[in-house]
Amino acid sequence: MKFNTKTIHGGQKPEEATGAVMPPIFQTSTFAQSSPGKHKGYGYARGANPTRTALENSFAAIENGTNGFAFASGMAAIDCVLRLLKPGDEVIAGDDLYGGTYRMFTQLFQKYGLEFSYVDMNSVENVTNAITQKTKLIWIETPTNPLMKIADIQAISSAVKNINTAILIAVDNTFATPYLQKPLDLGADIVMHSATKYLGGHSDVIMGALIVKEEKLAKEIHFIQFAAGAIAGPMDSFLVLRGIKTLHIRMQRHCENGKLVAEFLENHPKVGTVYFPGLENHLGHKIAKKQMKDFGGMVSFKLKGESKEATFKFLENTKLFTLAESLGGIESLVNHPVTMSHASIPEQERLKIGITDSLVRLSVGIEDIEDLLADLEQALSL
Repeated sequence: MKFNTKTIHGGQKPEEATGAVMPPIFQTSTFAQSSPGKHKGYGYARGANPTRTALENSFAAIENGTNGFAFASGMAAIDCVLRLLKPGDEVIAGDDLYGGTYRMFTQLFQKYGLEFSYVDMNSVENVTNAITQKTKLIWIETPTNPLMKIADIQAISSAVKNINTAILIAVDNTFATPYLQKPLDLGADIVMHSATKYLGGHSDVIMGALIVKEEKLAKEIHFIQFAAGAIAGPMDSFLVLRGIKTLHIRMQRHCENGKLVAEFLENHPKVGTVYFPGLENHLGHKIAKKQMKDFGGMVSFKLKGESKEATFKFLENTKLFTLAESLGGIESLVNHPVTMSHASIPEQERLKIGITDSLVRLSVGIEDIEDLLADLEQALSL
Protein backbone atom coordinates (compact mmCIF):
# COMPACT_ATOMS: atom_id res chain seq x y z
CA MET A 1 0.00 0.00 0.00
CA LYS A 2 1.03 3.58 -0.64
CA PHE A 3 1.22 5.90 2.37
CA ASN A 4 -2.14 7.65 1.87
CA THR A 5 -3.83 4.24 1.79
CA LYS A 6 -1.85 2.99 4.79
CA THR A 7 -3.17 5.79 6.99
CA ILE A 8 -6.68 4.42 6.43
CA HIS A 9 -6.15 0.67 5.98
CA GLY A 10 -2.64 -0.09 7.29
CA GLY A 11 -2.71 -2.89 9.86
CA GLN A 12 -6.51 -2.69 10.00
CA LYS A 13 -9.35 -5.12 9.40
CA PRO A 14 -13.06 -5.14 10.29
CA GLU A 15 -13.77 -6.17 13.87
CA GLU A 16 -14.38 -9.93 13.89
CA ALA A 17 -17.45 -10.22 16.12
CA THR A 18 -19.62 -7.59 14.42
CA GLY A 19 -17.79 -6.54 11.26
CA ALA A 20 -17.46 -2.97 12.55
CA VAL A 21 -15.35 -0.97 10.08
CA MET A 22 -13.89 1.19 12.85
CA PRO A 23 -12.49 -0.71 15.87
CA PRO A 24 -14.90 -0.42 18.82
CA ILE A 25 -13.76 1.19 22.05
CA PHE A 26 -13.14 -1.86 24.23
CA GLN A 27 -13.65 -0.11 27.56
CA THR A 28 -12.72 -3.06 29.73
CA SER A 29 -9.91 -3.84 32.12
CA THR A 30 -10.03 -7.62 31.87
CA PHE A 31 -11.16 -10.47 29.61
CA ALA A 32 -12.86 -13.80 30.30
CA GLN A 33 -10.70 -16.94 30.15
CA SER A 34 -12.03 -20.35 29.15
CA SER A 35 -9.44 -22.07 31.34
CA PRO A 36 -6.58 -20.74 33.48
CA GLY A 37 -4.17 -19.08 31.09
CA LYS A 38 -6.37 -19.73 28.03
CA HIS A 39 -8.05 -16.74 26.38
CA LYS A 40 -8.64 -15.14 22.99
CA GLY A 41 -5.39 -13.19 22.95
CA TYR A 42 -6.34 -10.73 25.67
CA GLY A 43 -6.02 -11.39 29.40
CA TYR A 44 -5.55 -8.08 31.23
CA ALA A 45 -5.77 -4.71 29.48
CA ARG A 46 -2.41 -3.43 30.71
CA GLY A 47 -0.82 -6.11 28.50
CA ALA A 48 -3.08 -5.54 25.50
CA ASN A 49 -6.45 -4.12 24.54
CA PRO A 50 -8.08 -4.62 21.10
CA THR A 51 -8.55 -0.89 20.48
CA ARG A 52 -4.92 -0.22 21.41
CA THR A 53 -3.80 -3.14 19.25
CA ALA A 54 -5.56 -1.62 16.24
CA LEU A 55 -3.77 1.69 16.84
CA GLU A 56 -0.39 0.04 17.40
CA ASN A 57 -0.80 -1.88 14.13
CA SER A 58 -1.48 1.44 12.41
CA PHE A 59 1.64 2.99 13.99
CA ALA A 60 3.74 0.12 12.63
CA ALA A 61 2.19 0.36 9.15
CA ILE A 62 2.69 4.09 8.61
CA GLU A 63 6.31 4.03 9.87
CA ASN A 64 7.21 0.86 7.90
CA GLY A 65 7.91 -0.96 11.17
CA THR A 66 6.87 -4.37 12.44
CA ASN A 67 5.72 -3.40 15.94
CA GLY A 68 4.09 -0.28 17.34
CA PHE A 69 3.45 0.66 20.96
CA ALA A 70 1.02 3.25 22.35
CA PHE A 71 1.89 5.01 25.61
CA ALA A 72 0.08 7.35 27.97
CA SER A 73 2.20 10.30 26.73
CA GLY A 74 5.19 11.11 24.59
CA MET A 75 7.28 11.37 27.74
CA ALA A 76 6.19 7.86 28.77
CA ALA A 77 7.45 6.62 25.40
CA ILE A 78 10.85 8.30 25.92
CA ASP A 79 10.96 6.91 29.45
CA CYS A 80 10.51 3.41 28.00
CA VAL A 81 13.45 3.87 25.61
CA LEU A 82 15.73 5.00 28.44
CA ARG A 83 14.70 1.96 30.50
CA LEU A 84 16.42 -0.17 27.85
CA LEU A 85 19.69 1.15 29.32
CA LYS A 86 21.47 0.59 32.62
CA PRO A 87 23.46 2.81 35.03
CA GLY A 88 26.75 3.91 33.48
CA ASP A 89 25.42 3.87 29.90
CA GLU A 90 25.74 7.05 27.88
CA VAL A 91 23.25 8.80 25.62
CA ILE A 92 24.35 11.27 22.93
CA ALA A 93 21.61 13.75 22.09
CA GLY A 94 21.22 16.86 19.96
CA ASP A 95 21.90 20.22 21.58
CA ASP A 96 18.43 21.51 20.62
CA LEU A 97 15.83 19.32 22.33
CA TYR A 98 12.24 19.59 23.42
CA GLY A 99 12.31 20.95 26.97
CA GLY A 100 10.49 17.95 28.42
CA THR A 101 13.04 15.57 26.93
CA TYR A 102 15.90 17.61 28.38
CA ARG A 103 14.16 17.69 31.77
CA MET A 104 13.73 13.91 31.77
CA PHE A 105 17.37 13.37 30.81
CA THR A 106 18.86 15.77 33.35
CA GLN A 107 16.46 15.68 36.29
CA LEU A 108 15.33 12.06 36.24
CA PHE A 109 17.60 9.57 34.51
CA GLN A 110 20.85 11.35 35.32
CA LYS A 111 20.01 10.61 38.98
CA TYR A 112 19.74 6.93 38.11
CA GLY A 113 23.21 6.72 36.64
CA LEU A 114 22.73 7.39 32.94
CA GLU A 115 25.16 9.84 31.36
CA PHE A 116 24.19 12.39 28.70
CA SER A 117 26.19 14.47 26.26
CA TYR A 118 24.85 17.02 23.80
CA VAL A 119 26.23 17.85 20.36
CA ASP A 120 25.22 19.87 17.34
CA MET A 121 23.89 17.18 15.00
CA ASN A 122 24.21 19.39 11.94
CA SER A 123 27.57 17.58 11.66
CA VAL A 124 27.85 13.78 11.58
CA GLU A 125 31.40 14.09 12.93
CA ASN A 126 30.14 15.82 16.05
CA VAL A 127 28.17 12.66 16.80
CA THR A 128 30.86 10.12 15.99
CA ASN A 129 33.56 12.09 17.83
CA ALA A 130 31.44 11.98 20.99
CA ILE A 131 31.06 8.19 21.00
CA THR A 132 32.79 6.31 23.80
CA GLN A 133 32.73 2.74 25.02
CA LYS A 134 29.83 3.75 27.28
CA THR A 135 27.65 5.03 24.41
CA LYS A 136 24.51 2.94 24.02
CA LEU A 137 21.96 5.34 22.48
CA ILE A 138 21.91 8.22 20.01
CA TRP A 139 18.83 10.43 20.49
CA ILE A 140 17.94 12.47 17.40
CA GLU A 141 15.30 15.15 16.92
CA THR A 142 14.86 16.34 13.35
CA PRO A 143 13.53 18.91 12.73
CA THR A 144 14.38 20.06 16.24
CA ASN A 145 12.15 21.87 18.69
CA PRO A 146 12.23 24.89 18.54
CA LEU A 147 15.16 25.90 16.27
CA MET A 148 14.25 23.57 13.39
CA LYS A 149 17.74 22.09 13.06
CA ILE A 150 18.09 19.15 10.67
CA ALA A 151 20.09 15.99 11.32
CA ASP A 152 20.99 13.57 8.52
CA ILE A 153 19.40 10.38 9.87
CA GLN A 154 20.89 8.07 7.27
CA ALA A 155 24.42 9.47 7.52
CA ILE A 156 24.41 9.45 11.33
CA SER A 157 22.94 5.93 11.51
CA SER A 158 25.47 4.56 9.03
CA ALA A 159 28.45 6.24 10.70
CA VAL A 160 27.42 5.14 14.19
CA LYS A 161 26.74 1.54 13.16
CA ASN A 162 30.16 1.42 11.47
CA ILE A 163 31.67 2.18 14.87
CA ASN A 164 29.43 -0.06 16.98
CA THR A 165 26.39 -1.95 15.69
CA ALA A 166 25.04 -2.33 19.25
CA ILE A 167 24.42 1.41 19.67
CA LEU A 168 20.73 2.17 19.27
CA ILE A 169 19.56 5.04 17.07
CA ALA A 170 16.27 6.62 18.20
CA VAL A 171 14.54 9.43 16.31
CA ASP A 172 11.85 11.76 17.64
CA ASN A 173 9.76 12.08 14.47
CA THR A 174 7.03 14.25 16.00
CA PHE A 175 7.58 17.39 13.89
CA ALA A 176 7.99 15.56 10.58
CA THR A 177 5.49 12.69 11.01
CA PRO A 178 5.79 9.56 8.84
CA TYR A 179 4.08 11.53 6.06
CA LEU A 180 7.30 13.50 5.63
CA GLN A 181 10.09 11.14 6.76
CA LYS A 182 10.50 7.52 7.83
CA PRO A 183 13.52 7.10 10.12
CA LEU A 184 13.39 3.28 10.16
CA ASP A 185 13.94 3.29 6.39
CA LEU A 186 16.96 5.57 6.95
CA GLY A 187 18.68 3.26 9.43
CA ALA A 188 17.16 4.15 12.80
CA ASP A 189 16.23 1.42 15.29
CA ILE A 190 13.43 3.24 17.13
CA VAL A 191 10.97 5.93 16.09
CA MET A 192 9.23 7.98 18.77
CA HIS A 193 6.21 10.28 18.44
CA SER A 194 4.31 12.53 20.71
CA ALA A 195 1.07 11.26 19.16
CA THR A 196 -0.61 14.14 20.98
CA LYS A 197 0.55 16.26 18.07
CA TYR A 198 0.12 15.56 14.35
CA LEU A 199 -0.88 11.89 14.61
CA GLY A 200 -3.87 12.73 16.82
CA GLY A 201 -4.17 16.06 15.07
CA HIS A 202 -7.10 17.56 16.96
CA SER A 203 -5.64 18.70 20.33
CA ASP A 204 -7.94 16.37 22.27
CA VAL A 205 -5.67 13.58 23.51
CA ILE A 206 -2.29 12.96 25.18
CA MET A 207 -0.33 9.97 23.85
CA GLY A 208 3.11 8.67 22.89
CA ALA A 209 4.26 6.09 20.36
CA LEU A 210 7.27 3.89 19.68
CA ILE A 211 7.80 1.91 16.48
CA VAL A 212 10.56 -0.62 15.73
CA LYS A 213 11.50 -3.23 13.13
CA GLU A 214 13.66 -5.65 15.09
CA GLU A 215 11.79 -8.41 16.94
CA LYS A 216 14.12 -8.70 19.94
CA LEU A 217 13.89 -4.95 20.54
CA ALA A 218 10.11 -5.11 20.20
CA LYS A 219 9.93 -7.79 22.91
CA GLU A 220 12.07 -5.68 25.26
CA ILE A 221 9.87 -2.62 24.71
CA HIS A 222 6.67 -4.60 25.19
CA PHE A 223 7.98 -6.02 28.46
CA ILE A 224 8.82 -2.53 29.76
CA GLN A 225 5.45 -1.20 28.62
CA PHE A 226 3.64 -4.07 30.37
CA ALA A 227 5.78 -3.99 33.53
CA ALA A 228 5.85 -0.20 33.97
CA GLY A 229 2.26 0.25 32.86
CA ALA A 230 2.32 3.63 31.10
CA ILE A 231 -0.16 2.48 28.47
CA ALA A 232 -2.64 4.38 26.32
CA GLY A 233 -6.29 3.85 27.21
CA PRO A 234 -8.90 2.56 24.73
CA MET A 235 -10.73 5.89 24.25
CA ASP A 236 -7.48 7.74 23.54
CA SER A 237 -6.42 4.92 21.20
CA PHE A 238 -9.68 5.29 19.28
CA LEU A 239 -9.17 9.06 18.93
CA VAL A 240 -5.60 8.81 17.66
CA LEU A 241 -6.50 6.03 15.22
CA ARG A 242 -9.23 8.27 13.87
CA GLY A 243 -6.73 11.12 13.61
CA ILE A 244 -4.23 9.02 11.63
CA LYS A 245 -6.86 8.33 8.98
CA THR A 246 -6.70 11.97 7.90
CA LEU A 247 -2.98 12.52 8.56
CA HIS A 248 -2.03 12.68 4.89
CA ILE A 249 -4.56 15.31 3.88
CA ARG A 250 -3.94 17.40 7.00
CA MET A 251 -0.17 17.34 6.47
CA GLN A 252 -0.56 18.53 2.90
CA ARG A 253 -2.27 21.69 4.14
CA HIS A 254 0.10 22.10 7.11
CA CYS A 255 3.03 22.02 4.65
CA GLU A 256 1.40 24.44 2.21
CA ASN A 257 0.51 26.93 4.93
CA GLY A 258 3.84 26.52 6.75
CA LYS A 259 5.82 27.44 3.63
CA LEU A 260 3.72 30.52 2.93
CA VAL A 261 3.92 31.68 6.57
CA ALA A 262 7.72 31.24 6.56
CA GLU A 263 8.05 33.24 3.32
CA PHE A 264 5.78 35.97 4.70
CA LEU A 265 7.85 36.25 7.87
CA GLU A 266 11.15 36.19 5.96
CA ASN A 267 10.03 39.27 4.02
CA HIS A 268 8.48 41.16 6.93
CA PRO A 269 10.42 44.28 8.04
CA LYS A 270 9.92 43.54 11.76
CA VAL A 271 11.13 39.94 11.61
CA GLY A 272 14.76 38.90 11.96
CA THR A 273 15.77 35.25 11.64
CA VAL A 274 13.22 32.72 10.39
CA TYR A 275 13.78 29.04 11.20
CA PHE A 276 12.11 26.81 8.59
CA PRO A 277 13.88 24.01 6.70
CA GLY A 278 11.96 24.79 3.52
CA LEU A 279 13.81 28.09 3.10
CA GLU A 280 16.86 27.75 0.85
CA ASN A 281 19.04 29.76 3.26
CA HIS A 282 18.32 27.30 6.10
CA LEU A 283 21.52 25.49 7.12
CA GLY A 284 19.85 22.08 6.86
CA HIS A 285 17.77 22.74 3.73
CA LYS A 286 19.61 20.32 1.45
CA ILE A 287 19.46 17.46 3.98
CA ALA A 288 15.79 18.17 4.69
CA LYS A 289 15.04 18.15 0.98
CA LYS A 290 16.80 14.78 0.68
CA GLN A 291 15.18 12.96 3.60
CA MET A 292 11.77 14.66 3.87
CA LYS A 293 8.87 14.67 1.43
CA ASP A 294 8.07 18.28 2.34
CA PHE A 295 8.98 20.67 5.15
CA GLY A 296 6.08 20.59 7.60
CA GLY A 297 4.04 23.20 9.40
CA MET A 298 6.39 24.27 12.21
CA VAL A 299 8.00 27.71 11.88
CA SER A 300 10.07 29.63 14.44
CA PHE A 301 11.29 33.21 14.20
CA LYS A 302 12.81 36.11 16.10
CA LEU A 303 11.76 39.71 15.99
CA LYS A 304 14.36 42.28 14.98
CA GLY A 305 15.90 43.98 17.97
CA GLU A 306 15.36 40.91 20.20
CA SER A 307 12.96 42.89 22.43
CA LYS A 308 11.13 40.84 25.05
CA GLU A 309 8.46 43.54 25.33
CA ALA A 310 7.78 43.55 21.57
CA THR A 311 7.71 39.76 21.55
CA PHE A 312 5.16 39.60 24.36
CA LYS A 313 3.04 42.25 22.64
CA PHE A 314 2.95 40.10 19.51
CA LEU A 315 2.14 36.95 21.51
CA GLU A 316 -0.70 38.66 23.38
CA ASN A 317 -2.35 40.06 20.27
CA THR A 318 -2.68 37.24 17.77
CA LYS A 319 -6.32 36.29 17.15
CA LEU A 320 -6.25 33.05 15.14
CA PHE A 321 -2.87 31.86 16.42
CA THR A 322 -3.82 30.80 19.94
CA LEU A 323 -1.14 31.30 22.60
CA ALA A 324 -0.88 27.79 24.05
CA GLU A 325 1.36 24.84 24.70
CA SER A 326 1.55 21.94 22.21
CA LEU A 327 1.48 21.83 18.42
CA GLY A 328 0.34 19.75 15.47
CA GLY A 329 -3.41 20.31 15.75
CA ILE A 330 -5.69 21.53 13.00
CA GLU A 331 -5.75 24.97 14.64
CA SER A 332 -2.81 27.37 14.57
CA LEU A 333 -0.92 27.87 17.83
CA VAL A 334 1.80 30.28 18.92
CA ASN A 335 4.30 29.39 21.64
CA HIS A 336 7.00 31.25 23.58
CA PRO A 337 9.70 28.60 24.19
CA VAL A 338 11.53 30.46 26.98
CA THR A 339 8.45 30.66 29.22
CA MET A 340 6.52 27.65 27.92
CA SER A 341 7.85 24.55 26.14
CA HIS A 342 11.52 25.06 27.09
CA ALA A 343 11.21 26.74 30.49
CA SER A 344 12.80 23.72 32.20
CA ILE A 345 16.09 24.26 30.33
CA PRO A 346 18.50 26.51 32.30
CA GLU A 347 18.87 30.00 30.84
CA GLN A 348 22.59 29.63 30.11
CA GLU A 349 21.92 26.43 28.13
CA ARG A 350 19.08 28.06 26.18
CA LEU A 351 21.18 31.10 25.31
CA LYS A 352 24.09 28.93 24.22
CA ILE A 353 22.09 27.57 21.30
CA GLY A 354 20.00 30.67 20.57
CA ILE A 355 16.72 30.18 22.45
CA THR A 356 16.24 33.81 23.48
CA ASP A 357 13.33 35.86 24.82
CA SER A 358 12.45 36.99 21.31
CA LEU A 359 12.08 33.47 19.88
CA VAL A 360 8.53 32.56 18.82
CA ARG A 361 7.37 29.13 17.65
CA LEU A 362 4.36 28.75 15.37
CA SER A 363 2.39 25.59 14.77
CA VAL A 364 0.72 26.53 11.50
CA GLY A 365 -2.71 24.97 11.22
CA ILE A 366 -4.97 24.19 8.28
CA GLU A 367 -7.07 27.36 8.27
CA ASP A 368 -7.34 29.61 5.21
CA ILE A 369 -3.85 31.01 4.57
CA GLU A 370 -5.12 34.55 3.91
CA ASP A 371 -6.65 34.65 7.37
CA LEU A 372 -3.45 33.38 9.00
CA LEU A 373 -1.25 35.91 7.21
CA ALA A 374 -3.64 38.72 8.07
CA ASP A 375 -3.51 37.70 11.75
CA LEU A 376 0.31 37.71 11.77
CA GLU A 377 0.37 41.08 9.99
CA GLN A 378 -1.99 42.77 12.45
CA ALA A 379 -0.13 41.35 15.48
CA LEU A 380 3.26 42.42 14.10
CA SER A 381 2.03 45.92 13.27
CA LEU A 382 0.97 46.77 16.84
